Amino acid sequence: MEILVASAIGILTAAGLYLVMRLRTFPVILGISLLTYAVNVFLFASGRLTTGSPGILRDGVDVYADPLPQALVLTAIVISFGMTAVVVMIALGAYLGSDDDHVDDPTEGPDPRVEERP
Repeated sequence: MEILVASAIGILTAAGLYLVMRLRTFPVILGISLLTYAVNVFLFASGRLTTGSPGILRDGVDVYADPLPQALVLTAIVISFGMTAVVVMIALGAYLGSDDDHVDDPTEGPDPRVEERP
């Protein structure tokens, strides 16, 4: 079970890094989302992978699920949703402002698409 979770975290991280290094905004947004999913799975797996264990201590229970990683993942999901919404709005504004969704640096010299005003 642990090797499957570790492989899933590695695949999500590799795919996320690949997409973040693309030159278009939509793959970058997808890559950031995949990276947040990888971090969430890592945080969730850090609390031990147990099935059928209670989330709190009771009398006579030796193995229990740690509730702290679950709370951290819940908080991370909310933060990543808000961050993704902000990044999508910024990317949409940049696309509508320049009719291009490249994320590379601007070229040297004046931009031929922009008229200079006196």
